[in-house]
Amino acid sequence: MKVKTYILYFTALAFVLAGCSKPVDRIVKSADGVEISYTVQGAGAPALVFVHGWSCDKTYWREQVPEFSKKYTVVTVDYGGHGKSGLNRDNFTIESFGDDVAAVINDLKLEKVILIGHSMGGLVIIDAATKLPGKVEALIGIDTYERLVDTTFTRELMDQLTAPFYTDFASSAKAFVKTMLPLGADSTLVETIATDMSSAPQEVAMQAFTSMFEYGNTKVEGNLRALQLPIYAVSTDLWPTDVEGNRKYAKSFDVKIMKGYGHFLMIENPEMFNRLLGETVDEIMAKN
Repeated sequence: MKVKTYILYFTALAFVLAGCSKPVDRIVKSADGVEISYTVQGAGAPALVFVHGWSCDKTYWREQVPEFSKKYTVVTVDYGGHGKSGLNRDNFTIESFGDDVAAVINDLKLEKVILIGHSMGGLVIIDAATKLPGKVEALIGIDTYERLVDTTFTRELMDQLTAPFYTDFASSAKAFVKTMLPLGADSTLVETIATDMSSAPQEVAMQAFTSMFEYGNTKVEGNLRALQLPIYAVSTDLWPTDVEGNRKYAKSFDVKIMKGYGHFLMIENPEMFNRLLGETVDEIMAKN
C-alpha cells in the first residue's frame, strides 16, 4: 500500500512540477534557413501554440503563458523579422510566417496542437495548418475572424491605407495602432503598444501588410475549404462578426465576445480573456 501511495504522490508531484516549469527559449531554422526564436513552457496535450499579430512578438502573450502552462504545453513564436528571430529573409509573407510556425511545431515533435492567432496571426495559423497535416485540432482567432473571407477589402482600399506608412512609417504606424483601442483604454498601455509596434522594421512590416492583402484575397478561401477545421474566435465588439457567413468556410465556427475592449484584448483584460479562451479550449477538447 505504501509503495502505491508513493507512486501516486510522485506522479502527482511530477505533474505539478511539469505544469509549473520555467520557460525554455529555443531556436529552430525555418524552411528558408532563418533562425526562429520560440519559447515553450508546461506540459500536456494538446499543445497551445500562440501566434502574434502584425509588428508584434511573442511577449504579447505574457499574460497567457503562466496561466495555460499549468495544464498544457504552451508555445509562443517570433516570426522571422520579429522579436528575437532572424531578419535575413528576402520577403516577409504570410506563407513564410506559416513556415516558421510549422518549423517550431515539427522541432518539438508535437502531434496534437491548437493554433491561436491574434490579428494577422489569424491568417498565419491558417497557412501553418496546411503544412501540418493531421496535427491541428482547431484554429482560434483572436480579434481577427470577423469575416473569414472578406471581398470588401480591395486593392484600392489597401493602397489608401498603406500610402502614409511609406512616407513616415513610425508616425503612421503609431496613429494606426491607437485606432485599434477604445477611447477609454488605459493611456499608458495604449502608448506602450503603439510605441512598440511603430518601432518595427519598416520593410518587414510593409511586406507583411501587402502579403496580408494578397493572402486574404487569393489563398485563404481555398485553404479553409481544404482544411475543414473547426474554427473559434475570441473577439471584441468593435467590429461585428459574421458568424453565419464564416460557417460557410469552416467545419464549424463559434465566437465569444468581449464587449467594450480593443484589439489587444489579451492584454487589456487578461483575466476575462483567459477565462473565455480556456472555455474555448475546453469546448474543443470535449468534441475530440
